[in-house]
Amino acid sequence: MSQMTAEPIRTRPFGPRYAFVALGVVFASLLVSAGVRGAIGVLMVPWHDAFGWSRATIALAAAIGIFLYGLVGPFAAALIQRFGVRRVMLLALALVSAATAASMFMTRPWELILTWGVLSGLGTGCLANVLGAIIATRWFSTNRGLAMGLLTASTATGTLIFTPLLSEIAVSAGWRPVVLTIACAAAVMLPIVALLLPERPASIGLRPWGAAPGAPPPPPPATSFIGNAIGGLLIGVRSRTFWLLFASFYICGFTTNGLIGTHLIALCADHGIPETRAAGLLAVMGVFDLVGTTLSGWFTDRFDSRKLLFIYYAVRGLSLIYLPYSGFGLYGLSVFAVFFGLDWIATVPPTLRLATEAFGDARVPVIFGWILAGHQIGAASAAFLAGLSRTVEGSYLPAFVLAGMLGVAAAFLSVFIGNADRRAEERAA
Repeated sequence: MSQMTAEPIRTRPFGPRYAFVALGVVFASLLVSAGVRGAIGVLMVPWHDAFGWSRATIALAAAIGIFLYGLVGPFAAALIQRFGVRRVMLLALALVSAATAASMFMTRPWELILTWGVLSGLGTGCLANVLGAIIATRWFSTNRGLAMGLLTASTATGTLIFTPLLSEIAVSAGWRPVVLTIACAAAVMLPIVALLLPERPASIGLRPWGAAPGAPPPPPPATSFIGNAIGGLLIGVRSRTFWLLFASFYICGFTTNGLIGTHLIALCADHGIPETRAAGLLAVMGVFDLVGTTLSGWFTDRFDSRKLLFIYYAVRGLSLIYLPYSGFGLYGLSVFAVFFGLDWIATVPPTLRLATEAFGDARVPVIFGWILAGHQIGAASAAFLAGLSRTVEGSYLPAFVLAGMLGVAAAFLSVFIGNADRRAEERAA
């Protein structure tokens, strides 16, 4: 019997509403993880000034971190199913805190790559949207799209809270206090997770929110966590829905975390915009994404997810094409911040909904982890290629135009998600 099913039942306050306490704990953890991943965008210019490292070198560390952040996802999902959500979260938070704190003493590029690339990527990979998918499916039977929307919005809230704060610290005190702030934020979450997050509703004598009495939980995986992760991939790759979701999420990552999240502050610096003002722009985008992603979760419970994805990707692609020609004035940047912010991670709830419909509650955590890996591969590609473009060509323009075109392409890919598999099932019947 697995560790998670052997946990003794302990009552908690809030009764059946404890699902929302669990949601809040995971929301805060994902928020800190988002702050860690977004901090490189704040630190890119200070590290360049302090060490003379090129944008391409720093972007390489960011790309490695983003790539591992995505690659770890399906294995993290399998680890959580095998060893428990709390243990994996505590290990990940401790790793993130230790790795970022150690970077205060770095002097060479390989140390940057080790701490902010490899170790930080491994830690934050366990604190990603795949964790949100597990919590949403484990704790909620109804309003699952809204729960996933709120957990996804934690990335926007992390940007909202951390980016302006870290930028102010970087300008006034240098880059090391920025790193210390991030390390302390991750450390603070350790006792909160340990004390307030049960393994599952049954651990405290509850059912998932909205579940019917007697509804059985998904059975635990019968294989090892590696076998579970690889098995989920093998199931996914035989489905056209998986590949369409993977490709569209690759573009999602390319256009958000990899490009805007990593390079927007540096792009604004190229146009004479101070770092704190550029960070404020990201914060405004975070506010609108908090609204947009939460609304997206509500829409996902009510409307066709394919149509939602078409709208989201089309708006995002056109926004990215517009940005280099906006003039970088107050009005132009404000328009971009509103439209791109509303759309930043609004794609996650409908993507999870489509994956759940295709693969079922029991399989979707691991398979969604592989789909998220596509997101982070796209983000890593953009983080590196945009930095390389800036170093070689002296401009971010090619990267932004390419990202905009990919966004429009993803809109049309979304229309076909699920259709091919349904037609195959109808022919087989």
